Amino acid sequence: MNVRPPVPAAEKFLEVQDAYLQEETRRKGITDLSELTPVQEGIYLWKGDITTLRCDAIVNAANSQMLGCFRPNHGCIDNAIHTFAGVQLRAACAAQMKRQGREEMAGGAKITPAYNLPCRYVLHTVGPVIYSILTQEDEELLASCYRSCLKLAEANGARSVAFCCISTGVFHFPGDRAAEIAVKTVMEYRTRTGSKTEVIFNVFKDEDYESYGKLLRTDQAAEI
Repeated sequence: MNVRPPVPAAEKFLEVQDAYLQEETRRKGITDLSELTPVQEGIYLWKGDITTLRCDAIVNAANSQMLGCFRPNHGCIDNAIHTFAGVQLRAACAAQMKRQGREEMAGGAKITPAYNLPCRYVLHTVGPVIYSILTQEDEELLASCYRSCLKLAEANGARSVAFCCISTGVFHFPGDRAAEIAVKTVMEYRTRTGSKTEVIFNVFKDEDYESYGKLLRTDQAAEI
């Protein structure tokens, strides 16, 4: 399915695909937000597969085409989310991009249904790509990704958002600095707007879990 273009699929195919993907996710095990323990009020840290998390919205680290990953078995989160959501997700993204008439710029966000994922929505954001030296513009664009997702989530009635580690994979943003920006931006947004949206920082690697864990301690979060 990774190499399939965003063209219509037969109803019978979608019935089989949907049943298969939902069963695969059930077998992997769904984690509900209600099962998690906050590290601060309204803030969670969770290490696991974001495609198995039941909350209102999850964030996808997308590319500028916004069509998902076309490399079979590639280990990026864009691949995982599109795979387990189903072919409907690529079609929905393609329709938005056709209306927009250009590639997505870094720092913004788009929202789609989640289809076969256990969440309600997928928020797609394009983070900065680091080619050599990390710049202030790169950091500002990453912060904008988090703000854009939170604003879009609230505009669509999502009360909980799970963030992946945006730009830290094949986009090469340094993980520790990305975590600092993520936590600072979310905390500032919640303070400035009075937002009650619950935020889950989702990580997959032990080192990211440790980085976020340190930052989210009450005595350190205010000092970032």
